[in-house]
Amino acid sequence: MVMNKLQLIMKFLLSFVLVIAVCLTGCASGKKHESTGEFFDDTVLTTKVKASILADSRLKVLQIDVETYKGVVQLSGFVDTTEGANRAVEMARRVRGVKMVNNSLIVK
Repeated sequence: MVMNKLQLIMKFLLSFVLVIAVCLTGCASGKKHESTGEFFDDTVLTTKVKASILADSRLKVLQIDVETYKGVVQLSGFVDTTEGANRAVEMARRVRGVKMVNNSLIVK
């Protein structure tokens, strides 16, 4: 009877450890996939960059799209001048946590 309880407890602990290992592996990131934490960090960075651009009266916010992946910000869309594109890149670079800014803005 004691041995059966011990075996049952050992099976439960082994199952618990395996479930935890699978869960933690699912949260890990790879070269092409973000972890859950990285996704939320990127969402926050995207919001901060958009807010920074929105606060600048010289930029037309609705024409600039912002996407972030692992701290790298991608700016795309249209601007009226080269200076506007440079200004958007500068505003994005000033946001804390941004590792790099890729400029795909098109001057109309």
